[in-house]
Formats: sequence, C-alpha cells, structure tokens
Amino acid sequence: MGKQTLDSLGVSAFCESMGMMLHSGIQTDEAISLLQQNKKHGGVLEQGLAVMKQQIDEGSGMAEAMRESGIFPSYALQMVSAGESSGRLEDIFFRLSRYFADQKTISDKLRNAVTYPAAMLVMIIAVLAVILGMVLPSFTDVYDTLTGSLVSSSYRYVRWAYGFCYAALAVMVVLATALAVGLWMWNHGRRTVVEKALERIPLCRAILENLGMFRFTSAMATFIASGEMQDEAVLNSIPMTDCAAVEDKLRRCVEAMEKGRSFAQAAYDEELFEPVYGRMLLAGERSGSLESILGRLNGLLEENSGSLVDRLVGIVDPLLSGVLMVTVGFLLISVMLPLIGMMNSIG
Repeated sequence: MGKQTLDSLGVSAFCESMGMMLHSGIQTDEAISLLQQNKKHGGVLEQGLAVMKQQIDEGSGMAEAMRESGIFPSYALQMVSAGESSGRLEDIFFRLSRYFADQKTISDKLRNAVTYPAAMLVMIIAVLAVILGMVLPSFTDVYDTLTGSLVSSSYRYVRWAYGFCYAALAVMVVLATALAVGLWMWNHGRRTVVEKALERIPLCRAILENLGMFRFTSAMATFIASGEMQDEAVLNSIPMTDCAAVEDKLRRCVEAMEKGRSFAQAAYDEELFEPVYGRMLLAGERSGSLESILGRLNGLLEENSGSLVDRLVGIVDPLLSGVLMVTVGFLLISVMLPLIGMMNSIG
C-alpha cells in the first residue's frame, strides 16, 4: 500500500483520464493497464496503479482497488463507490476531475495570498535590521564626533529614528512569528484554533465560510449525481467543508430536515446561502433540477472565493508596502535634520 497520497492535481488528472476512457467504452481493467503503460517513472501514481491492477485482476471493484492503493483521498473513494453502486461511474470521474482541479486553483490562490505577505514581512525585517545595524550607527558615529551647540538641538531626531525602527521591527517580528505559528498549526492538526483567530477578522471569516460552502456544494452535487438520497448527500458532504462555522449551520439544517423540511427550505431558513442563492436553490428543488442549481452555485461560490482572496491581498499589499515606505522615509528625515541644522549653523 502506498505511503504517500496524490495531490489534488494528480487526482484530477487520474479521474479525467479514467472518465475519458470509460466514455470511450474501455473497461476499468484495460483503462488501468493503459495508464500503467504511460507511467513508467516509479512515482506515487505508478505504485498505486500497480496495486489497483492487481486488485481488479483479483475481482475487486474500482472503489476497493483505489482504496487498497492508498493514494487517493477519502472523498474520491466515497464518490467512486457511490458511482459504482448507481452505475454512473463515468460521470462521477468527470465530476471528481473538476472538483479536484477547482480545489487546486483555490489552494494556489490561498498559498499566494499567504506567500506574498510572508515575503514582504521578511523583506521589511531585513531592511530594518540593516538600518539598525549599519545605517543609523554610521550616522551616529559621525554626529558623535561633533560637540557644542552645533547639533545639540537636532541630534534628538536620530534617537527618535532608533526608537521608531525598533518599534517597527518588533511589530514585524511579532507578525512574522504569528504567521509562522499559524501555518504550523494549520498543517499539524490545530486548524480549528487558527480558524477561530481568523474569524475575528471580517474578511478572513468571509473567505473561510465561502470556501466551506464551495466545498460543500461541490460535494453535495457529486453525491446527488451518484444517486445518493438528499439527506444522505447532505450528511456525507458536511465533513468536506473544513470550516466549523459552516458545519454548525449545516447541522442545524440537518435537524430541520429531520423535522420534515426539505434541504432547500432548511438552507433558506438558516441563511446558509445569500438570499438570492437561497431562492435559486428553492426554485431548483421545486423544479427537480437541484443538481444543476448546485453546480451553478458552486461556480458562483468559486468566483466569489477568488474575489475575496484577491481583495485580501489588495489590502495587505499596500499596507505592508506603506509600512516599509513610511519607515524608510522617517529614517531619512530623522538623519537628515541634524545635517540640515549643522549646515544652517555654519551658514
């Protein structure tokens, strides 16, 4: 069994290849053999394909073969299993391909949104360290050689520069440390703690909830396409959200559904979606096109998630750049004022 798992892009490529071959009338065992012929580098997928081919030759189904390979996420395994049961395996593979491709796109956006501020923080810290370690001491040594009233009235500006730079450096180090600790916690099972901290920031809370809803609608649409009943589709989709706030709303929707309300009505009453989206869902459920409406909502939520992430970057970018420019500008003014005072005294 493989010890590593495929990333989102790898899962997307595999599912798309399987979907196209099944659409062409190729059986699953032949499809796996064809993929093996094209993959001869000994990577994670190649090892998984070997296990899958062996399992299928022994009579296992596609979902069981994928599970034994150990390289696929649990969501993909659930979907393929449901697709086999409903006879819609081809459609499920295409849906999974789109789902994981979308996940990759969103993940890249989030990674870029974190990488740029991190790089800016490192640069600002480096600049401040150079200023405090080399630039200001050089000016201080020059001014310290002068005595009398020549610089006594303006030398205090240099001390202000020291204080301002030390304060700015301390703030930047705290922010960089918080970012590093947050990333470590996010990647080591403490995601809930980080989410609670981010939820205090309105824009970050909106991004987390929008991403959670995007994952939910995508998962639910795929579950419904695979033949799951509506209530089962909702329950199975909840763990995919990766957002505690969204999960709480969904569980309240489930409680309402247990009392006899439909999912669309429960979602509208609990304000799971924005009002216009909620009405779209109601109309889709009443017309029997819930799957199609969920697909449209998923696309809208993906676009909105990207817009929110871009807005966050658009706020952080000028803010950090402004901090750097203000710090450097204050430094220049602070070290030049004594020199101006000296020149005026001489003149």
